[in-house]
Amino acid sequence: MTAAAGADDRAVAATQPRYGGTLVVELHAPALVLDPAKWKAGTPESAASEQIASAVFDRLVTLDRFGRFQPGLATDWSHDEGWRRWQFSLRTGVQFSDGSALTAAEVAAALQELFAERLSEKGVVTAAAGTRVILQFSSPMPDLLEQLASGRNFIFRRGADGTLLGTGPFFVAEFAPAAGSVTTARYKLLPNEKCWAGRPFVDELDVHLGVPALRQLFDLQLGKADVVELSADLVRRAQQENLRVWASAPVLLYGLLVSGETGPRGSTGKADLREALSLALDRATMANVLLQRQAEPAASFLPQWLSGYAFVFGAENNVERAKEIGKKLLGAPGTGAMPQPLKLRVDAGGDLAKLIGERVAINARQAGISVQLQPRAVARESASSAPANSSKAGETPALRLIAWRYASLSQRTELDAISASLQPETGDETSTADAEQVYARERRLLTERGLIPLVVMPEYIGLSAGVRDWMAERWGEWHLADVWLDGKKSVAEGAQP
Repeated sequence: MTAAAGADDRAVAATQPRYGGTLVVELHAPALVLDPAKWKAGTPESAASEQIASAVFDRLVTLDRFGRFQPGLATDWSHDEGWRRWQFSLRTGVQFSDGSALTAAEVAAALQELFAERLSEKGVVTAAAGTRVILQFSSPMPDLLEQLASGRNFIFRRGADGTLLGTGPFFVAEFAPAAGSVTTARYKLLPNEKCWAGRPFVDELDVHLGVPALRQLFDLQLGKADVVELSADLVRRAQQENLRVWASAPVLLYGLLVSGETGPRGSTGKADLREALSLALDRATMANVLLQRQAEPAASFLPQWLSGYAFVFGAENNVERAKEIGKKLLGAPGTGAMPQPLKLRVDAGGDLAKLIGERVAINARQAGISVQLQPRAVARESASSAPANSSKAGETPALRLIAWRYASLSQRTELDAISASLQPETGDETSTADAEQVYARERRLLTERGLIPLVVMPEYIGLSAGVRDWMAERWGEWHLADVWLDGKKSVAEGAQP
């Protein structure tokens, strides 16, 4: 959180929260998917869906600001010595938004659906008995609480028609798609009066989708929106105009993926190319100049706040060394130039990704490696599901600029997800929660899979002057039920675009 936002919140700390009002939220995403089972790991598009889903569904456990696990729908839990068998006792008297009672069988069914696909090779069995839910895994799960407290692991009930019911503070009352002169879709969420944790403060959540970044800033200035997403290039402008800005921990990674073969040298050539490109890239300039100090250089896949060891990865910028490797790898004698340009496909969406891609191409050319930027296709497979090794053997290797949004508090879950998205070869290592093995696995992920982290950045949220008790988690999850409105207008009310 910025100093301005923090001081403002402390100044009203003694003010009594009040009920009422409509909280207007504007999001970049053109659509929401409120079914957690359908989210694709790592995709920035799923982040918006998770933010709104957290207002509709509950979790078994939560994590407080001191890193301690707290009861959610589960009041207590235990496990065996091998971390394979977990038992959860459920809170009694919990109801779904339609008034029906939450049962252990429904909790077990939701968890089975969410875990079964990702853990199909290891096995997960859920059982329900009274108010207890038992999860049995074929391998140790010491990080299960981290998994349950984050990501897509919400509890829901799936109806016969596929609709989902939640026990959270809000329920979806209305959806209006974009049509005609109305360019943005809209969700209307109302308070769940039956919520076990109590009624939320605001009377309505008004969520608008597909709102361009600059329009969100204007709407915040004019008092038309209360919560908006701020793109990195607009954060400084918002701060200069004395708007309240909240920042998460770094949760969005931009990285370069070296895929395909490199001719007769195969995987060895791919590793050399990765090293040459990594040395050629000036991550500090990307973060400090291109992204106006709103990002950090990245040398690891997992961020420091999640792994605790990211600082041991090096991100050296050595153009001369990169030139030497380029000449040895594929360069024409005495020139260091690649025989044909490497094609860089920008899988990540948005102008920011394009700017980063252009900077990658410039840095590579400075090291004698010719890179040609390819425009992002309008219709394409998601970056998280597209195969990494998409080039045919013998072709010039493809480069892909990807964006990865962290969602889980489990290091293992994030490594499992990125490994799955890169289509691991048969015999890939078994995932583990052991700290040393996690570190070793991440290092192999970078070197053997051709992943080059570039920059990692927070998510920035603009808040209107009337928003109180904005207490989002550092990993980005919102708590909209805690927010209340004091009726104040935007500090920039009356400003013109």
